[in-house]
Amino acid sequence: MDRCVVLVDAGYLLGAAASLLAGDPSRSKISVDHTALIAALRERAEAETGLPLLRIYWFDAAPERRPMPEHRRLRVLPRVTVRLGALTRAEGRWVQKGVDAAMHAELSELARNRACADVVLITGDGDLLPGMMSAKEHGVVVHLWALQAADGDFNQSEDLVGEADERRVLDREWIEGSFSLRETSAVFPAPGPRHEIVKILAAPPTAPPAALPGTLPGTLPAAASAAVRPAAGAPAPAPAAVPVANGRPQSATALKVVPTPKDLAGRSVDRPAPAAHHQQAGPVLRWSSDRGWVDRPVPEPAVTAGDGLPTLAQLTTAEQRWADREEDITTIGGDAHEVGQVFARRWTGRLGDVERLTVLWPDYPRIPHRVDGELLRYAARFGLLAHKDDQIDEHDRYAIRAGFWKELAARVPGGELVVDD
Repeated sequence: MDRCVVLVDAGYLLGAAASLLAGDPSRSKISVDHTALIAALRERAEAETGLPLLRIYWFDAAPERRPMPEHRRLRVLPRVTVRLGALTRAEGRWVQKGVDAAMHAELSELARNRACADVVLITGDGDLLPGMMSAKEHGVVVHLWALQAADGDFNQSEDLVGEADERRVLDREWIEGSFSLRETSAVFPAPGPRHEIVKILAAPPTAPPAALPGTLPGTLPAAASAAVRPAAGAPAPAPAAVPVANGRPQSATALKVVPTPKDLAGRSVDRPAPAAHHQQAGPVLRWSSDRGWVDRPVPEPAVTAGDGLPTLAQLTTAEQRWADREEDITTIGGDAHEVGQVFARRWTGRLGDVERLTVLWPDYPRIPHRVDGELLRYAARFGLLAHKDDQIDEHDRYAIRAGFWKELAARVPGGELVVDD
């Protein structure tokens, strides 16, 4: 068939682009305009082969082969087919499994069935060499494309380069048409203690006596000083009684040390007997050899006015749910901050009366329990659980909630006075 096919090794393409633009092969360093990238690949493939495009195959890996947000966006583009291998953890790092085998199988099948005349390969892995040789034996012309290396050297297997019929290098100018450096997202720290608590914690353990009127700070008036000094010839005051605990004298400095449970129990013995209506006086020791532990009741979470608000699921119809899914697949990028904003925008829009949301401000930055759980479940659909043992990373959780509050602040009256950027 007089058509061309493009096979893309996403790991090589994105890693080489990140190395060139950011100096780091991590994908998180760059942003990709997938629509522009696919259009650029199609245009260049058709121009260099002189044949119309049949299809672009995008080979990548994902945990448990579940599509990530970028995969969902790619597979709805015209003439694009996504093939996923497994992303597994081995020896402390993440490795792809099955991607090379899938590319080899697809290349051999296309050549065997004469589905195309030319194949464009964007890869650097020498494991694809047998598939390339098999395709050539079936009369397919193989074009090998490389990305400009950050150090100016080759970033492909020499065996692949030697076996390819044609070779091209995608330079920095071409790469910058679809790739860009990702802006560093701000770190959203955990909400700190309130300012009045900070003042208490920062205060010294003992404060000096307040200065009386007419005296300098930190000094006593003459009358007070005379009262403090013993009169001439008067006997020296008796030394203060040394406190005794557990039969041992305790120095004044020892009392400043945090007492042990045994010290506390010894002090409670010297206390007067409690009144009849009191349950217990002083601390009680319990040792590991004791039988029958006391079960303390678990305090129930505080119920606030925000806990009575409906969730997004309760406000969403079946038609809206379908439209939301379509928007998530095609337009939402999956950034943690953006995910929180999208969720808040939908929730406020469907609640109708945004005045009802003003009850949330006294509890900021706490999100009502049911809504917060729904928000994190929604975020998990964008791959924010990936590589993290099914737990959303702490930084991502802060970013999700910060995006939620930022969107609410822009839509709900009085929010800009509560939520700080």
